Amino acid sequence: MASSKLVRAILDPKKNWFAALHKKTIDNRLRKYGLRYDDLYDPMESLDIKEALARLPREIVDARNQRILRAMDLSMKHEYLSKDLQAQQTPFRSYLTDMLALVEREKAERQALGALPLQQRTLP
Repeated sequence: MASSKLVRAILDPKKNWFAALHKKTIDNRLRKYGLRYDDLYDPMESLDIKEALARLPREIVDARNQRILRAMDLSMKHEYLSKDLQAQQTPFRSYLTDMLALVEREKAERQALGALPLQQRTLP
């Protein structure tokens, strides 16, 4: 318990100048490509992320895919967004974390009740 408070204090940008510097660096890099932090989650990495993305409205998922495609295109061209578009970006505006937390709570509840998992990873 005490160690989790210590970790939270170390990682909190309001209390630790290094964490604030790191957050500012991530913010700048995401703005250059027009991404949000939640766009970095990979649905192939976790079935929970895949399920959370499936539960989101189609418009949000389409906007996510468009941001990722634009970022890949800019990266391949070795370019960044224009300064005026970078100023409009909101890298830490979350759209996935609430749904992901809900999926993880449901998964934990199913495990606590002894039910079968909702999804299982299978190897081809």
